Amino acid sequence: MDETDILSRIHALVDEEHKLREGTEHTEDQRARMSQIEADLDQCWDLLRQRRAKRQYDENPDEAEVRPESTVENYLQ
Repeated sequence: MDETDILSRIHALVDEEHKLREGTEHTEDQRARMSQIEADLDQCWDLLRQRRAKRQYDENPDEAEVRPESTVENYLQ
C-alpha cells in the first residue's frame, strides 16, 4: 500500500465517520463501527508516518507494516 492508497483510505474512513456521527442517537452497531473506524484511522496514520520516516532516513518505505491495533491505540498524543 503506497501513500496515495493510505490517504485514500483515511479520507474514506473520515467520510464514513462523519456520516455516522451526523445523527443524534446511535445504535450499538453504529457505536461499534465508529470505534472500529477510529482504530483503523490510527493504524492508517501510523503506517503513513512510518513510510514517511523511512523515506526521510533513506530506508525503503515499502518495509513499513501495519502495527496491531493494541499497539497504535496506546500511543500518547
